[in-house]
Amino acid sequence: MKIIIQRVNQASVSIEDDVVGSIEKGLVLLVGIAPEDTTEDIAYAVRKITSMRIFSDDEGKMNLSIQDIKGSVLSISQFTLFADTKKGNRPAFTGAADPVKANQFYDIFNQELANHVSVETGQFGADMQVSLINDGPVTIVLDTKNK
Repeated sequence: MKIIIQRVNQASVSIEDDVVGSIEKGLVLLVGIAPEDTTEDIAYAVRKITSMRIFSDDEGKMNLSIQDIKGSVLSISQFTLFADTKKGNRPAFTGAADPVKANQFYDIFNQELANHVSVETGQFGADMQVSLINDGPVTIVLDTKNK
């Protein structure tokens, strides 16, 4: 799994001008699933995301987790995180899981995450418009293959 983690003050996702998910202070996650991903990757990602101390405490130090601040998550499926740009000018996405597996794992990931924090989502496979106000900015790449 590859996940882009962005700390935000607010964010929303729309499909055809209809807002389908929105959060206030929390995290936007762009979630990519690889063919070789397992449920262990999901567990690792959920543990890291919910425990990562990337929110500021009263002294301005990144010392608080999403759970500590009672923040929310906006999770967006993002197969393009597996773009291969080595050849030519059109990215190849053969490194991403097939849509059936990716959808299944994306759903499981969000369900597991929801056991710890409030989760809003986009719609798997849809053309979505994501709006956010990045806080910091703080943007972190989590790759479950780099444990």
